[in-house]
Amino acid sequence: MLSIKNIAASYGHVQALSDVSLKVAEKATVTLIGSNGAGKSTLLRVVSGLLQPRGGTIEFLGRRIDGLPPDRIVGLGITHCPEGRRLFPELSVFENLEMGAYLSKSKKFVRERIARLFESFPILRERQGQLAGTLSGGEQQQLAIARALAMNPKMVLFDEPSLGLAPILVDLVEKILLKLKAGRVTFLLVEQNANMALEIADYAYVMETGAIILEGPCSELRKDEKVVKAYLGGLE
Repeated sequence: MLSIKNIAASYGHVQALSDVSLKVAEKATVTLIGSNGAGKSTLLRVVSGLLQPRGGTIEFLGRRIDGLPPDRIVGLGITHCPEGRRLFPELSVFENLEMGAYLSKSKKFVRERIARLFESFPILRERQGQLAGTLSGGEQQQLAIARALAMNPKMVLFDEPSLGLAPILVDLVEKILLKLKAGRVTFLLVEQNANMALEIADYAYVMETGAIILEGPCSELRKDEKVVKAYLGGLE
């Protein structure tokens, strides 16, 4: 579904990505793990059009998307649940979900889609009239995930969905992602919590200093000595 080949990207004169290649198959769950500053979030920004690459190609469903603006990429079926949630704090929960589906010209689609999301995220139904900025951290993260699903995308990019959450809320996020996986939602997950990421995903890439250094099925990487030592706390 997604094919990234030899992508390079920079912030000014600082090289952030170098010759990065990875693939995500349809209905697969793939994770990208690595330390802070490795380039994981940068890669998601490149895929979603927020940062233009300086080299390489990105294909989605056989069509090149590198160089396209973010709204075109969303229209093709890729949505991005960003690090830090990036909600519209002065808008209500319902309005944030409407913003997630802003490209749809069908009011009926938006109304039915939000109703479906309320079934999956009942706390958001309860809070639908509340300003997003007044929600708890866990509620905000659920809203960010739901907003990314509002267009019924073909693929979702999740960037650090458990970041800054209490352990009980990390467990909640993991359950949500596992439910999406069971529903055959295709997603690429960037997650600092490598244990959780390798539990959720089928296949993983390990990134260091802007380059992929290792890849394989999660079941194998969980046993890899380097991965265990560097990212799993040495316990496996």
